[in-house]
Amino acid sequence: MAEVKTMAAMMAQESAAAIGRNTHARPRAIALATTQQWAMQQTLQIDGIDIHIDSDGDSDGESIVMLHGWPDTWRLWDAQVAHLKAQYRCIRFTQPGFDVHAPRRAWPLEELLDFYGRVIAQTCPGRKVVLMLHDWGCMFGYQFAMRHPELVAKVVAIDIGDVGSRTHRSELGAKGKLGVLAYQGFLALAWRISGWGAVKLGDRMTRWMARKLGCKADPALIGACMNYPYDITWTGSHGSYRAVKRVALSCPLFFAYGQRKPFMFHSRAWLDQIAAQPGNAVQGYDTGHWVMLRAAQPLNEAVSAWLAR
Repeated sequence: MAEVKTMAAMMAQESAAAIGRNTHARPRAIALATTQQWAMQQTLQIDGIDIHIDSDGDSDGESIVMLHGWPDTWRLWDAQVAHLKAQYRCIRFTQPGFDVHAPRRAWPLEELLDFYGRVIAQTCPGRKVVLMLHDWGCMFGYQFAMRHPELVAKVVAIDIGDVGSRTHRSELGAKGKLGVLAYQGFLALAWRISGWGAVKLGDRMTRWMARKLGCKADPALIGACMNYPYDITWTGSHGSYRAVKRVALSCPLFFAYGQRKPFMFHSRAWLDQIAAQPGNAVQGYDTGHWVMLRAAQPLNEAVSAWLAR
């Protein structure tokens, strides 16, 4: 049963009461009326995770589901939501297991993809969505889109391509491979240390690495709980990622990437391949990994133009 929150405390109380009286009660949203537009901000819960929905236009319009990665939260997409909500319903949440205030738990790939399916089923029933992805959100979102092409119309992916493929590994070279092993192994260790009871130490290790990598997320919202994908990757825990398939989408893809990084998370061959496919678009930006923060305006404008095609 969805627990509904709104920005107005009285409306939140009324909504909760309605749900308590009727298990089929629909979520209440706060509507902000102006002479030019109808604005809707809504938060509901699915499996105990807050799902945030923003729209300044048609509440039944096309939806964008936004999936962030390490070490971020749903707030990563603030600039994109501010730009896109006039034309789209923007749906976002903190990735399962990434909330530092929730119990520590690793989410196996199958459970994570099933959760995405429930989010789409409850927020966009009977409709395809656009996926907007970054970092681990790319890896998980690609897998979802390939397994459920009937649910995904388009994909906007930021900075993660065919990472880990044979071609990508060959392009990384020894230095790049060592760099990947160093930071990912460190984060996997922080996850293990946290699980052994040294939570504060694991959190400090994770925040230190986030600073080293140039992440600007609020340190108070960064913790070792976010590191479970690295542990799964390197140790095969929680079902492993052996079921992960090579990225081959059947829907159009807009791929944006930062050009100022020690190494890329895609191969040149993959980039050329997707750029050559009709309907796709590729754009590099003079940024690091967090393109949506460092080049928010040009990225937002490029995404809007591509989605409107």
